[in-house]
Amino acid sequence: MTVEGPPRAGLSVSGTPMSTPLKDVGTLAGQMVGHFVETVVACGTLPGDAIHGDVTTITRTCLELAVSLLDGRDVPEQTRRLEVAAAQWAREGIPIDTIHHAIHEGFKIGLDLVTTGPLSRPGPPGGEEAMGVTVADFASLADGAKLVIELLDRMTTAVSMAYLRELRAVVSEHHTAVHTLTSALLGGHSTSIMARECGIEIAESYYVLAVALPPHPDESDPRVDARVVARRKLRRVQAELATRQTEKVLSLLSVDGGTILVPADAVDVDELEELTEQLSQAAGVPITAAMVSATPENIPAASEHAHELLDMLQRLRLVHGLFRFDDLALEYQLTRPGPGRDQLGAVLDPLDEYPELLQTLETHISNDLNRKRTARVLHVHMNTVDYRLKRVAQLTGLDPGQASGLWYLRSALIARTYRSR
Repeated sequence: MTVEGPPRAGLSVSGTPMSTPLKDVGTLAGQMVGHFVETVVACGTLPGDAIHGDVTTITRTCLELAVSLLDGRDVPEQTRRLEVAAAQWAREGIPIDTIHHAIHEGFKIGLDLVTTGPLSRPGPPGGEEAMGVTVADFASLADGAKLVIELLDRMTTAVSMAYLRELRAVVSEHHTAVHTLTSALLGGHSTSIMARECGIEIAESYYVLAVALPPHPDESDPRVDARVVARRKLRRVQAELATRQTEKVLSLLSVDGGTILVPADAVDVDELEELTEQLSQAAGVPITAAMVSATPENIPAASEHAHELLDMLQRLRLVHGLFRFDDLALEYQLTRPGPGRDQLGAVLDPLDEYPELLQTLETHISNDLNRKRTARVLHVHMNTVDYRLKRVAQLTGLDPGQASGLWYLRSALIARTYRSR
């Protein structure tokens, strides 16, 4: 709320109130609005009722505020009307830069009217009144310039604060609506009425992404607040999602991950890999995502399935990128409960006493059998890698250097991650 300050003397030039050129606010407001439509591009796209209604009314308010301050009066109600209008513009989606540009254009016109008259008024040749303006008048003009800066500061501050306050409320409302609708879809509840209330259209089918957000490196830095780092990571992911056809992409995320629902008609399935990579860049961590497709009524089951796949990916240490069910069908089947899984996992029991051998086997397979890369990751010589793989073959009877042995050992590693211990 603007508090009315102490009264001060009005400004004048050559005995004429400086506010005189602005007194006919009705006519001047009409001229200014016409100028806005011609010079401020976005104003030309506003509907006629907005131009002749809200914009004209607020232009009058700004002029009245300028006249009041030039005359030494401060009317807080005029500032409050400006704040109310700014909040309404935020809800209507009028860009704030358009509003500020219009305000500055108005100031140019008003300042020209206030200063051109006195400075162009003829006076006697020579002396301090050579231009019809006294030293006192120049002092008044200087005070007027300061007042113009004060007025501009007041208007831009009032508009910005009210606009952002309302924008936060709008964003919060939309976020709540998206959260509610996403929860309903994931819970299998009826969403038609809720979708209409939220103003969000339900797609015919979705790509259901189960997403894991690993900790950011800074979360382990004892010098910073890990919770703040985690929330910033999440906020960057949400901001990146907000740039992707925002009102259709639904998400329910925490700092550790969650579920994203992407309408199948919004992107190609191949573009989802690009989306995952962009989310990883925004988060600053390698994001892992598992994807399945579903119609709205099948989203609960699809989400559970996607998160099962994501859990499997994490157990297998496949920790970066987007994975589809087609890519994981074999691994998924190997992890299903049953005696076959338990027996397959038992193949690696002889390595329990030699954890470095099991680690070497896992690392070698995850590095696509690249001995040099495996050695670098383990910080050992390549000969050491070769020796350990030979020991694996001796203890298990399966040679990782042969296709059949490698396939069996890899399957055993997959099954072992799910075996009860």
